[in-house]
Amino acid sequence: MNLFMIDGIGAFFREFHRRRINWSKIPFENIEKNGRLDSRKVDLMLEDFSVFAAKASGMGFNAVTLDDVAHLALRAEYPAALQSKIREYREMYGRCFEVAYQEGLKPFITTDVMYYFEGLPGFPGEHVSRVAPVLADACGQIFERFPGVAGIILRVGECDGNDVRGDFQSRLVLRTPGQARRLIQALLPVFREHDKLLIFRTWTVGAYWIGDLMWNRGTFDRAFGGIRDEHLVISIKYGESDFFRYLPLNKLFFRSGHRKMVELQARREYEGFGKYPSFIGWDYENYRRQLERAQNVIGVTVWCQTGGWCSFRDRTFIEDSSIWNEINTFVALKVFQEALTPEQAVARFAARYLPGADWGKLLILLRLSDEVVKDLLYIDEFARRKIFFRRLRIPPLLSVFWDYVIVNHSMRKILRCFVRDGDDAIHRGYTALSKIHSMQALAADLGLDTEAFDFQYDTYEILAAAREYYFGVYRPQMARRLKTMKRKYKARYPQRYHVKLNFARFGVPGSRLRLLMGLLLRYQRGYRLIDRILMIGAVSFVSPLLRMTQRRVMPDALRKQAMGIDAVMK
Repeated sequence: MNLFMIDGIGAFFREFHRRRINWSKIPFENIEKNGRLDSRKVDLMLEDFSVFAAKASGMGFNAVTLDDVAHLALRAEYPAALQSKIREYREMYGRCFEVAYQEGLKPFITTDVMYYFEGLPGFPGEHVSRVAPVLADACGQIFERFPGVAGIILRVGECDGNDVRGDFQSRLVLRTPGQARRLIQALLPVFREHDKLLIFRTWTVGAYWIGDLMWNRGTFDRAFGGIRDEHLVISIKYGESDFFRYLPLNKLFFRSGHRKMVELQARREYEGFGKYPSFIGWDYENYRRQLERAQNVIGVTVWCQTGGWCSFRDRTFIEDSSIWNEINTFVALKVFQEALTPEQAVARFAARYLPGADWGKLLILLRLSDEVVKDLLYIDEFARRKIFFRRLRIPPLLSVFWDYVIVNHSMRKILRCFVRDGDDAIHRGYTALSKIHSMQALAADLGLDTEAFDFQYDTYEILAAAREYYFGVYRPQMARRLKTMKRKYKARYPQRYHVKLNFARFGVPGSRLRLLMGLLLRYQRGYRLIDRILMIGAVSFVSPLLRMTQRRVMPDALRKQAMGIDAVMK
């Protein structure tokens, strides 16, 4: 491996005051004012980016990602005001690139396929034959103006969230693996000419026939088979779903001889965003050992900031940074870069960044954090199941999503369809909860902030109590207890998980719900006949059913973020 990449978007969130933050993309509106770039905020961003770049380089990273192509590429069709703004963005990015070059970081620019300017709703259209030339021209412009830019990263299976503001919003364009193939073939000549890397992410959220690209070997082969070019790199998340635990290594790493990269996440968007420790060292070591048998894995991307929606404002390696994100970032890098064991990586981190601290105690704390997250945030018996719906592998975490805790009668009934030993789940939860006090004592010995463990304990105490509701015999005092816990929790923590309680009965009997689950879900990767006919083919049959279930289970705010359920059902 020789490419070790980190995302650099955290610097752009300085003084971003939106209550709930979308960490999936640079909030460009945050550095604009009255239709132009805000020079004061640009200078502050560059200060933060300089700090970030120096720390990332010092750890051993040699590449950095930044959003996005749309803000660097001019088009004659754009109005004069937008062209002027893009020229300002080019100047700003030029300053960012200089910082990166000085720190030995090769910049890569991200883009969705495809971005659109709201003032030109019909341009460039949504067919790959019209999109590809525009995107190829944009990449060429960037390489000519900024020859130090090392490549472009394409995201084709997810578009902007519903809350993204600014001049450009992206929409899903590629619908089939054949279209993806044609796009790659149209872009590669530009990358060959300039000797740059085209990094194609397989991440998809189930939309259209390309929606299973991240796990389906047939779709993968139809998109990439026969394309042999050293300028193409396929970027794959470590599992067949998003950045969750309990996922086996994605088998696509062993598919074909294409050059590939592994996507890892250090700021765990489904495991607290770094507000408390959620150590991933042993999981990542397991993946690395398996990848020794894979062909042409040239590097890793460690997402230290990107991903998810939350009110938490930690920015890794900058002000208010989370030490738990920093540990994860360092360990993830060293496990793959130098084949260190997690124990060796933690010892080196402590020696470099916590001088005088007992790294053995830190290791015990991190081991406990791994156990607590796996045993209480996740419900083990459910998380170990392999479940698919249409083109998606169902996440191993349902009742907690980003910073939402979902406790309602619908969730209770759904979980009881999959978890047979509810008593064990309750016991495991409270056993894990008790370990947080031990973690806090170790943190105090190490001179680390201990308030994070008060927050984790109070949050996870609600999760443990929720398990009693999910799997125990229901009594009215359960609801009263959870409501009291929520009220105290909300008063204590301004930035917190949002606990959504609803004890209204879900009228579908358990036996009928199990039949419905058998219809909607499958426990194998391959599609059943019923999947092809009803689950995928007859969208009009499935969509109302899914929307009804989702309304009963998921909070309104959560349903309105990301891409929305309609995109997944395409």
